Amino acid sequence: MAGRSLQSLRNLCAVVLWTTVLATLGPVHAAKMVVMEVRGTSLKVGESVDGTQTLTLKEGERVVVIGPDGKTTTRRGPYSGPLLSGGGPAPDPKQALSVLMASRDARTSSIGVVRSGAGAVKLPSPWLVDITRSGQRCLQEGETPIMWRPDSQQPLPFVIFPADRSWRADFQWGPSETQMRMPPLSRFQGMTTMLVNLDQQEFAISFSSIPKEVDNPIVLVAWMLEKGCIQQADAILESMRTAASANDKK
Repeated sequence: MAGRSLQSLRNLCAVVLWTTVLATLGPVHAAKMVVMEVRGTSLKVGESVDGTQTLTLKEGERVVVIGPDGKTTTRRGPYSGPLLSGGGPAPDPKQALSVLMASRDARTSSIGVVRSGAGAVKLPSPWLVDITRSGQRCLQEGETPIMWRPDSQQPLPFVIFPADRSWRADFQWGPSETQMRMPPLSRFQGMTTMLVNLDQQEFAISFSSIPKEVDNPIVLVAWMLEKGCIQQADAILESMRTAASANDKK
């Protein structure tokens, strides 16, 4: 009964997620773009901007934005014109999902399944940090990492070092423990790369921050893919596929 209840809850969450996706896919001419990267402009990372607004960039300036359909657009200076060229009907949700899947597969092929994390164990939540493999991880801005391991049967010690190995922090997984929030210590704040020594193996994990304002699932997936957080993007894509399937059965 507990298993059925959990699965029902997951299905409900998937439907809510798909409803959010449908709501955010507005007409292209009124599309709100989310700024992912900026260099030399007044725009801020995470800011939502109108895709039709005129953008003026000087030599050396650059803006990278993600649309509600998951497509990434880059503008480099010198440039003067609309942020988003063209127009047309609103993108189909299934089409947007297909575009994201194609982007995900292309990135996996370019860097390999192992390096990308595409072959890693599935995350139960996209914001967990799998410490059993090296690679990129995405964190919500201002949030403390929640460490995760897929095998929770045995107690297991592990050690975290900064990139320069100037200090160490010792931890212990308890029996059946799968998640552990990083302690709110100053030494962990602002850390962009950590080394994890676990079961006689060492893993290098680098962090990228995503502003909390970014809550559109499609934009989140596109952002994670751009930053190399494929294992986390897969967790959201799985929920989107489940939601799309549930929507088709209505």
